[in-house]
Amino acid sequence: MGKVSLHTKILGLTLTLSVILIVLLTSYYTYMNGKQIEEDRGRLALELSKSISLMPTIIEAFELENPAESIQPVVEEIRQKTGAEFIVVGNKEGIRYSHPKESEIGKKMIGGDSIRAIEDGEYYVSEARGSLGLSMRGKSPIFNRDGDIIGVVSVGFLVEDIEKQIFKTISKEMVISLLAIITSIIGSFLLSKSIRKDTLGLEPYEIANLYKEKNAVLHSVQEGILSVDNKGMITSMNQRAKSLLGISGSVRHSKIDGLFPSSQLYEVLKTGVPQFDKEMHWKEKTIIVSCTPILDEKSVRGVVASFREKTEIEQMINTLSEMKIYAEELRAQTHEFTNKLYALSGLLQLGEYEEAIQMIQGETSELEFQNQIVFKQLKDTKVQVILLGKLGKASEKKIIFEIDSESYIDKLPEHINLSQLTIILGNIIDNAFEAVYGVTKPKINFFATDLGEDIIFEVSDNGKGISDEDMPALFERGFTSKEGENPRGYGLSNANSAVKELGGIIEVQNGIENTVFTVYLPKKPLGGEKR
Repeated sequence: MGKVSLHTKILGLTLTLSVILIVLLTSYYTYMNGKQIEEDRGRLALELSKSISLMPTIIEAFELENPAESIQPVVEEIRQKTGAEFIVVGNKEGIRYSHPKESEIGKKMIGGDSIRAIEDGEYYVSEARGSLGLSMRGKSPIFNRDGDIIGVVSVGFLVEDIEKQIFKTISKEMVISLLAIITSIIGSFLLSKSIRKDTLGLEPYEIANLYKEKNAVLHSVQEGILSVDNKGMITSMNQRAKSLLGISGSVRHSKIDGLFPSSQLYEVLKTGVPQFDKEMHWKEKTIIVSCTPILDEKSVRGVVASFREKTEIEQMINTLSEMKIYAEELRAQTHEFTNKLYALSGLLQLGEYEEAIQMIQGETSELEFQNQIVFKQLKDTKVQVILLGKLGKASEKKIIFEIDSESYIDKLPEHINLSQLTIILGNIIDNAFEAVYGVTKPKINFFATDLGEDIIFEVSDNGKGISDEDMPALFERGFTSKEGENPRGYGLSNANSAVKELGGIIEVQNGIENTVFTVYLPKKPLGGEKR
């Protein structure tokens, strides 16, 4: 069987409950109303019989020779005015002195329910079948002046007539009940329609699935995400947001003020206009915030904010930048070798075979020496990739780039990734390229070793060196000693940050003939055993 829709469930449940409640209430009210009608008719019959039994005219008529002549007209007039089905006055022997049918006068009363009144002098209500049918009767004894019982008065209403009155009342109640059921049907339909509108037409299981998916998405993204309602109360926050904001524990239904820079959130709540990539400062952190309003048909219901720490974005940009530089250096190396191939082709076409052989032998000798070190002594692929690119760039710039023959490193630890190594070595070697610019015989030396507990990289150049004034600010972000239209000042700062992330240090020795940058990277990841 398929799943029953929420609309059908609500409509069926509310309608069933309404019908059951209405039927129960109608049945109870009808029963009580019927009982009340019966009691009222019995009480009326008894009160009429009492009143007639106490009338002097009725009592005095019993002393006459023919009591019926005096009693029948009086009683019949009362019966017609009160609506009673019958009023019968009889003597102590039960002989009728009055009856709606005059032919029944003088005959014995029927029903056998007058004994208590005639013998015991009781006033009561009874139900018995008489000459007119089953009736509810009020019985009262008649006393003479001496207090002796001389007769009985019986006032009755037919049960059939009482039932007709009860049915008439029930009919009215059934009409009201039917109207109530129709109203409940309409109300149930409108209620289910309203709930369906509030849930955007989604079934409960679909809402549950969406909730689970929302939680999975919130906790899988690397950005901090939080949402607030229109009063600034937090409705959700993922784990990444708590980590960035330094929050532990649940903050649901807490005020956003004091937990997050809320000015932008309140502005979006007020205007309903989304804001993207706004830079904000919070607890010594710079974060990039984007806010999007949660809208309904008429107003802003809340705001969703996503944010990241600016340093993370900068690291990503720096990594992409370094990858771009590396790709450009590989293209430069390709361009350099292409030029040499063109030159070799020209020599061969001109028949200068000896010079061509000398060129090949020179290039081969140089490449063999460099490759001997790069591929056999520096066994880490990441280091090989970076150095090959820099060798090509150095060749294009006519810079002598020598790799120390004593260099040797094995495969680097897993916690040192290509992105970090590219930022460190790439920026330091590029800084050396810029330092030797304009030097007569520009030369850069590279040395690497993994002896001991650290991995050591050393880059030296014979450039112009670093002034004493610039040395303290060398690794500050934005500092540069270069001149021109677009000085950057991020390279050494990024390299230093990457080294610190790995738990290492950079040392700088500024000599007369050369400048040496030495990088020490621990073999064990930060948080492991101390050096």
